[in-house]
Amino acid sequence: MPMNEIVERQREFFRAGNTRPYAYRQKMLQQLEKQVRKYDKEIQAALHQDLHKSGGEAFMTEIGLSLSEINHVRKHLKNWMRVKKVRAPLTHFPAYGTVRPEPYGVVLIMAPWNYPFLLNIEPLCDAIAAGNCCILKPSAYAPATSALLKKMIGEVFPPEYITVIEGGREENELLLEQRFDYIFFTGSPGVGKLVMEKAAAHLTPVTLELGGKSPCIVERTADINQAAKRIVFGKFINCGQTCVAPDYVLVHSEIKDEFIKALRKWITDFWGEHPLENPDYPRMISEKHFRRAAGLLGEGRIVAGGETDEGKLQITPTIIDGVKWNYRIMGEEIFGPILPVLEYRSLTETVDFLKNKEKPLALYLFTRSRKAKDMVLSELSFGGGCVNDTLIHLATPYMGFGGVGNSGMGAYHGKTGFDTFSHRKSILHRGLHPDIPVRYPGYGGTKDKIIRRLLR
Repeated sequence: MPMNEIVERQREFFRAGNTRPYAYRQKMLQQLEKQVRKYDKEIQAALHQDLHKSGGEAFMTEIGLSLSEINHVRKHLKNWMRVKKVRAPLTHFPAYGTVRPEPYGVVLIMAPWNYPFLLNIEPLCDAIAAGNCCILKPSAYAPATSALLKKMIGEVFPPEYITVIEGGREENELLLEQRFDYIFFTGSPGVGKLVMEKAAAHLTPVTLELGGKSPCIVERTADINQAAKRIVFGKFINCGQTCVAPDYVLVHSEIKDEFIKALRKWITDFWGEHPLENPDYPRMISEKHFRRAAGLLGEGRIVAGGETDEGKLQITPTIIDGVKWNYRIMGEEIFGPILPVLEYRSLTETVDFLKNKEKPLALYLFTRSRKAKDMVLSELSFGGGCVNDTLIHLATPYMGFGGVGNSGMGAYHGKTGFDTFSHRKSILHRGLHPDIPVRYPGYGGTKDKIIRRLLR
C-alpha cells in the first residue's frame, strides 16, 4: 500500500474518534504489555542476533524498562487525561479556564538501532496513552528486532491504528514526505536536521532525541573506585552504543593514575581478561560502524583493551590516555567501546572550556564536593545526567528525558511523554452577566483610568 494511503487510513481512524476514550487507551496499553511479556524470549533472541546482547542485558536495558514505562503510564493515565480547571483573572469575571489534553492525531516514530526494542516501545506507549494513531519505523540496521516488532504489533493492533513500516533509507524518505501531526525521531544530529527540515514543510511539530559528546567529570574528591565502576558500566554496556554513554572522561590530574588503574580493574571484573571470548559481551551493529570506531584507536596511548575482531564485529573495552582536544576521537561522538581520558587541573577552567562546546545529551559528575556540584550543574547546559552515577537518569518515569541544542529538543518518559504527544487546549468559559462595558470602544476619560488600574 502506498505511504500516503497508509497515513490517510490512520487519519480516518483517528477522525472517527476511536482512540480518544480512556477505556480504549487502557485496553491498547494492556495489549502492548501482554505482547511484550508474551514475546520476552523472542525479544531477547532478536537483540542477541542484532547486537549480541545477553538475555540479562536485554531485559535490563530494553524489555524491563519498556514494561516499567507501560505500567507507570497505565497507573496514572486517568489523572493525566483529566480536564484541569484553572483560574481566570479578575478582568474576565465571571469566568474560569480549563486545559484539556487532546491527541495530535497521526504520529510518526522513527527509532534507532542501538536500543531497537526500547526506543520503539517507550515512545509508542506514550503516543498510545495520549490517544494518537501511530506509524512505527524501526531501523533497518536491526533487522531481527524490526521483523519481530512488525509481527508483535500486527497481531493485536489494526493497521489503521498502529502499523510498523520496515525498510531503509527509501522508506524513511517516503515517510518524511507525508504529512504527520507529530514526528518523534531518535538518531544522529545530522539526520535530525533532515527530519526537522521535512517536518517544516508541513509545520509539523517534532521531538528530536539526538546525541553528542557527553562528558564525564571525575573531580578530585570523588570516590575513585565507585566512579570507575559506574563509568565502566555506563560506557561499555551495549558495546558503547548508547546515546547517553560517557563519551570521554575529564579527571583531575592528582587522581588520574589511580582512576585509570580502577577502570582496568572493573573491565576485567565485568568481562574477564579476554572480553572477546566472553559470550555475554555485545558487538557493534554492523561492519560500517565497527570500522568507524576501530579507526579511532590510532591516537593517544592505549592503557586497556584495544583488541579488535572484525569477523565478530567486536572491540574490547578500551581506555586511551594522553588524548588531546585536537585528536580525531574528540571531534565526533564515539558510539563504541572506546573511552578517552583527559586530565584537568582547574575545575573552573574546565567548566569555562565546556561552555564553548555543543550542549551534550548527558553530563556526569563524580564528586563529594557540594561546591563543585553546584558549579557544574548551574553553569553547564546539557540534556540531563547524574551525579555520582551514569545512564540511570533515563531509567525513571518520574523525570523527562531529552536533549537541548545540538543534542535535541523535547522530552519523554512518564507524564512528560504523555504531554509530548498531547496538545494542551486552553479554553476560557465566560459567564453572560455581568457584561462590564469598560472593554468596549468609546475609550477615554474615566474608562481609560479603569483599564489602566485593572491591567497594571
